[in-house]
Amino acid sequence: MSDMDLKGLFLKHAVALRGYLARRIRDPQLAADLVQESFLRLAEQTRGQPIDNSQGYLYRTANNLLIDHVRQEARRKTETVPHERLTEIEDEGAGLEAQAMAQQQRMALQQAVAELPERTREIFRLNRLEGMTHAEVARHLNISDSSVQKHLSKALAYVMQRLQGGPGNTADE
Repeated sequence: MSDMDLKGLFLKHAVALRGYLARRIRDPQLAADLVQESFLRLAEQTRGQPIDNSQGYLYRTANNLLIDHVRQEARRKTETVPHERLTEIEDEGAGLEAQAMAQQQRMALQQAVAELPERTREIFRLNRLEGMTHAEVARHLNISDSSVQKHLSKALAYVMQRLQGGPGNTADE
């Protein structure tokens, strides 16, 4: 496929493809990025074997890229509760009663974290208390990024369950 053919396909289908993706994800910037990536893949593919249905190829590629993006975002999402809820337990201007409640919450948080398995507790400490990124924690502990994400997800779910007064089972179960 020549550059002119590719340009013609882009002019003919890019706007509609971007609209299709934008309706599905409600993020016009991501939609535009996925359209560009779809056309790049079309350009790379046409250097090999010819494609009979370029429009179908573009839509299928864009849809697959969108699915990959959503899956990747879901794997990265470990924050079931905003970080601020864990760090801002105590309000500086609070009265004695509020401070006592905050102290109880801190103790409950410490207890919940102490109940985590050692590796999970260490990952939680490095990420949430020392502020290391997933990649930094992974390098520091010589484990994969996905392992860090799994441990953090487990830790956050358990800690939040304990802070919300959930069952008193341990994190090892």
